[in-house]
Amino acid sequence: MKKIKKQAVALRYDGKSAPRVTAKGDGLIAQQIIATAKEHGIPLEQNEQLTALLSQVRLNDEIPYPLYTAVAQILAFIYYLEGRKPGDIKNNGHKEI
Repeated sequence: MKKIKKQAVALRYDGKSAPRVTAKGDGLIAQQIIATAKEHGIPLEQNEQLTALLSQVRLNDEIPYPLYTAVAQILAFIYYLEGRKPGDIKNNGHKEI
C-alpha cells in the first residue's frame, strides 16, 4: 500500500478580493505550514480533495472561481466559530486561513 504524503495549503483573505494561496507544500514543508498556523492560532481545515485542488494554484495567485463556494463555506464556519461577521476582518485587513 502506498503511503500518502501530507499536503498543506495556506490562504490569505483580505475581504476585498478572492483568497490567495500564500504557501503550499508536501511532506516536511506541509508539516511546517501546519505548525506555523497552529503557533499563530490560525484555524485549520482537513479536506484532502480541496487541498489537492488548491495546491495546483500558483503561489500568490487568487483561488479559481470554481473553488469559491468550497472556500467560502470554510470562511463562514471560521467566522461563526470566532463570533464574527463577514465584514469583520482583523490584522490590518487580512485574515490568514
